[in-house]
Formats: sequence, structure tokens, C-alpha cells
Amino acid sequence: MSGSTSKKRPRLAVFKFASCDGCQLSLLDCEDELLTVAGLVEIAMFPEASSRMEPGPYDIALVEGSITTPHDAKRIQEVRKQAAIVVTIGACATAGGIQSLRNWASHEDYLRCVYAKPEYISSLATSTAIAEHIQVDYELRGCPVNRHQLLYVLTELVYGRKPRLPAHSVCLDCKRKGTVCVEVAQGIPCLGPVTHAGCGAICPAFDRGCYGCFGPAAQCNCNSLVTTLQTAGSTNAQLLPLLRNFNGAAPEFQAAVDFMNRHSSH
Repeated sequence: MSGSTSKKRPRLAVFKFASCDGCQLSLLDCEDELLTVAGLVEIAMFPEASSRMEPGPYDIALVEGSITTPHDAKRIQEVRKQAAIVVTIGACATAGGIQSLRNWASHEDYLRCVYAKPEYISSLATSTAIAEHIQVDYELRGCPVNRHQLLYVLTELVYGRKPRLPAHSVCLDCKRKGTVCVEVAQGIPCLGPVTHAGCGAICPAFDRGCYGCFGPAAQCNCNSLVTTLQTAGSTNAQLLPLLRNFNGAAPEFQAAVDFMNRHSSH
């Protein structure tokens, strides 16, 4: 009689770097769906959810947070060695996060202002995305990450399929939902034309301009948008907080700020 063997479940690990834990909580908030995922994978390491922490190797690693210390710069290399597939989740992991505002300030000045003995603090002068340190297989944007998108990617990977992630901008989602353009109708500065889809175009539906929490869309023309918004009356004081926000360290948004500063100086 021939025996049957059950297929081994992929081993999943979740790692945290500099972040607020919001993207991991998005996964935990899935509740009923999470039970299904837990049945498809072996959760080998997930400190946010369990004290059980098993060593690698891992089939899938979810990585939240940016690199802000020398120790983490080394630790992310170990994660890459242990994981067959690395998925970065959230704005911190994909673009440096809100903490990347340090990139435009004096790191030493901040240390002296905040800590009584800054010589004991080991940190980097910049906050950088995971992809600047290792090869990343998939990036899930957002602050926080879209939990439905996260579940979709996990499910596809478990079944050996390549996830198909959207690359279009928020504007397309607004049109699909029938949301009136807040920039055209009300003159509200909006980053929708250059922002990666994934949030469901929530802000324009509530008469707010998109502030780019999902980072730059593929092949976006940020400089053109800056020019258009400035021509429509938006000031640098309005545009700078939009571009230098959760995804301020994204190269496309950095270049747009540089362009805006050069353009306004002429």
C-alpha cells in the first residue's frame, strides 16, 4: 500500500526594524482571514504575535521598518541570507518612513538636544529603505500597508504563484469610483497623479488631497505635477509637507523637492 505525504507548509518569519509596528498590526487585524493564512504557513517567527521564535531558514520573510542603526544594517543582511523570499511592507521599509526626515537635518544636533549623553547612542545619520541594503523580491507600499493586498501576496506566494501588484496611480482609482477631482473642482493640492495605488483613493473621496502615503507610482512625472500645482496657485509651503512625508526619502519625491526649490528660485 502506497503511503501519502502531506506537503510541507512554507515557513514564515516577520521582522521589525525602525517602525511603529502598524503594518504588522494590519496583518493581525485580518482576524478571520489570518486563521486561514496561519493554516497555510508555519509561522516560525512573529514577535508581535507570539513568543515562539525559531531560527531560519525561512521561505518567506516579511520585513517592516527602515534601517537607522549600524546594528540593523548588519541584521538585515542576515535576514536576506535566511529568507528565500523577502517582502518589505509599509512606507518605512519601502521608502525610509517618516523617520527619514532626519535625512535633511543635523543628526548630531538632534542627538545633543534629545539625549543627555549622546555618546552612548548608536544610530545612523539617515533612515533608508530596506532595498538600499539588500535585494528585495516584493514591495508593499502604504502607511500602513493595505491588509487585503498583504493577504493576497501571502496567499499567492504560498501557492507558488507570482503576485500581480498594481502600478497605476491613485487618479485611476478615483475615476473608477466616480470621485470628482479635488484639484480641478476645488483647487486642493493633490499627489494622486504621482502616487502608487493601493489605498482605495480614500482621501479624495472625503474632499482631501492625496498626500502620497503609498509612495511614488511607476514612471511618475513629479516635476510636471509640481509645475502644474504651482501654476494653479499652490505654494512651496503647501507642497513641501506633501512630498516630504511618509515617503519623503523616495528618490522620485526627493527629486521633485529639489526641482521645486530650483524652480522657485528663478
